[in-house]
Amino acid sequence: MTTADRFRALHEGPEPFLLPNPWDAGTARLLAGLGFEALATTSLGVANVVGRTRATRAEILANIREIADATPLPVNADLENGYADDPAEAAKMIDAAADAGAVGTSIEDHTGDRGTPIYEFGLAVDRVRAAVERARARSVVLTARCENLWLGIDDLDDTIKRLQAFEEAGADVLYAPGLRTLEQMRAVVSSVGKPVNVVMGFADPSITLDQLAEIGVRRVSIGAALSRLALKSFMAGAREMKAGRFGFVGDLPPVSEVQQYF
Repeated sequence: MTTADRFRALHEGPEPFLLPNPWDAGTARLLAGLGFEALATTSLGVANVVGRTRATRAEILANIREIADATPLPVNADLENGYADDPAEAAKMIDAAADAGAVGTSIEDHTGDRGTPIYEFGLAVDRVRAAVERARARSVVLTARCENLWLGIDDLDDTIKRLQAFEEAGADVLYAPGLRTLEQMRAVVSSVGKPVNVVMGFADPSITLDQLAEIGVRRVSIGAALSRLALKSFMAGAREMKAGRFGFVGDLPPVSEVQQYF
């Protein structure tokens, strides 16, 4: 079974699988050592590493290669909007991601333009259709994302309409960042026939994996939440150090505990 076949099969198992998001080779190996079955890149995590609000296309692709080379696990690549508006141009990013080692990719309907943050419905569907064509040619699992809830556009009906259209266009997995409640998640899952990814980085943190399984969620990711958690700890330790105290040193894991996964 190829790595791509293994990744596709995870979406068909009896329970939802966890898809954590490392941001470099070290965090990828830590997650592999903890027993996760697949990994996903995070564009925000890459941006955090390079110290900007958005990473470049080249940085995203280099990060995909780094994570794919770090472990034998399947890797799903966060490609944002493909770094292009035109459907065919955006779809070229899928070839580049596959060349870098990804066996799963995503395409989203967020334009990157604050004035007009979401692509018009017809263009959004055309972009997914072009992405599907390239993903199938490369035997890559394609996730189609509707971003309006995450961007503060509170329109669940439009989210579902877009996901249904993305499904009809041939997407393998459907994803709407910003779903917060079980009720919203259930509404999405029950409205489509393809596997749904839920990102818990934006959701009610009291929701459990068992509850997600009960409503039919197939895949659970975390986005840049682990990166943000790491930065929170980093900043807390740095502030303590700046204040002349070093209590955080007492909470550090032994070097050997980390290095056993390397």
